[in-house]
Amino acid sequence: MRNTLYQPFEIEIKKMDHFPERKRKINFFELIYVISGTGVQYVNGNQFSYKKGNLFLLTPEDAYSFDVSSPTCFFFIRFNDYYVRNDKDTVQCMESILQNASHRPGCILKNKTDKPLVAFLMESMMAEQEHQQIYFTRITEQIVNTIITIVARNIALKLPKKIKEHTGDLVLEMLHFIQQHIFEPPLLSVEKLSTQFQMAPNYLGRYFKKQTGDTLQDYIANYKVRLIETRLLHSNMRINEIAIELHFTDESHLNRTFKKIKGMSPTAFRKQHLTDASN
Repeated sequence: MRNTLYQPFEIEIKKMDHFPERKRKINFFELIYVISGTGVQYVNGNQFSYKKGNLFLLTPEDAYSFDVSSPTCFFFIRFNDYYVRNDKDTVQCMESILQNASHRPGCILKNKTDKPLVAFLMESMMAEQEHQQIYFTRITEQIVNTIITIVARNIALKLPKKIKEHTGDLVLEMLHFIQQHIFEPPLLSVEKLSTQFQMAPNYLGRYFKKQTGDTLQDYIANYKVRLIETRLLHSNMRINEIAIELHFTDESHLNRTFKKIKGMSPTAFRKQHLTDASN
């Protein structure tokens, strides 16, 4: 089932004993904060155990559902790309940054100091909705903008180190294009990217390295390894299946790439993290 948002943003608080839709697909951004309860989130074939204080980001075209283990209170914040694009003072360049969250299951809050801040903001927004005093709509919108900005900061923690708030739109568009087409290697050749972004092939490589700190090939390899990590930790896919999905020559090619970047084989990585999770 596909859900559509007919206004720039909306919020909703729901208590659920079960999630009503097994495969929900959206064409907008959705932040889901867990006020209370436990269970499992499923998104794009991956899964993640959730608990109080987790914040999930779903991006357009994501398919997801929740398996509720104990009664759960969800706080939904939904907003579309029009909302992101047109609030330039508080979320400049956020659309490109938020799109970079694709393929990342699990809680979006990676910065520990942001977790209590988001909890406070959620409580403040719930209080505004409950009391509805003068200007509560405007205050709610400002809180939503702040939360979106915090989410963008947490996503930026995983972007190349040189990417900052003032980084130009062009390199963010490049990153988005690479991630969007990571399963289509022919589209990521220097020649294709040069045509896509109307830039000379020799200059493109230098520009990308200057803006991100990574070569184009290193960035693509590192991003693929992040996707491999996701599948190792949040799916039951076999190594050869991951290799096929990500267009490695074969399983050995994937193993070499992963070990070069992570310092261990995919099998050892999966075993180590499963052991850590069970302790």
